[in-house]
Amino acid sequence: MPDIAAAPSVLFVCVHNAGRSQRAAAFLAHLAGDRVEVRSAGSAPADTVNPAVVAAMAEAGIDISTEVPKVLTVEAVQASDVVITMGCGDTCPVFPGKRYLDWQLADPAGQGVDAVRPIRDEIEQRVRGLIEEIAPATQP
Repeated sequence: MPDIAAAPSVLFVCVHNAGRSQRAAAFLAHLAGDRVEVRSAGSAPADTVNPAVVAAMAEAGIDISTEVPKVLTVEAVQASDVVITMGCGDTCPVFPGKRYLDWQLADPAGQGVDAVRPIRDEIEQRVRGLIEEIAPATQP
């Protein structure tokens, strides 16, 4: 079993932590397993995860129905190797030695499942690329 302490850690941040960052975290946890430590948070978290996002993720075989939006903390940023923002701009604290990426993605707020699916698919592709970069699968 891999040493979790040695696994890279990734924090996904969007404004409400109700859509984009929740999906990215779910895909990363699902696809990378224990090779990556995953967190998500929002600069102004919503009360619940967007129902259209929950439905679109269920279509992809990932259940995020029990997830709750979390507030962005300095501690979460400090504990992460890679911080990926998705529309929170400069509200994310910056610390030396962290890698920061900004993924420009459409905001799913107020959108139905049909509008959310393409965003879901784009997030999945970006997460797959991230995994190959920071935690590629080892070959036997």
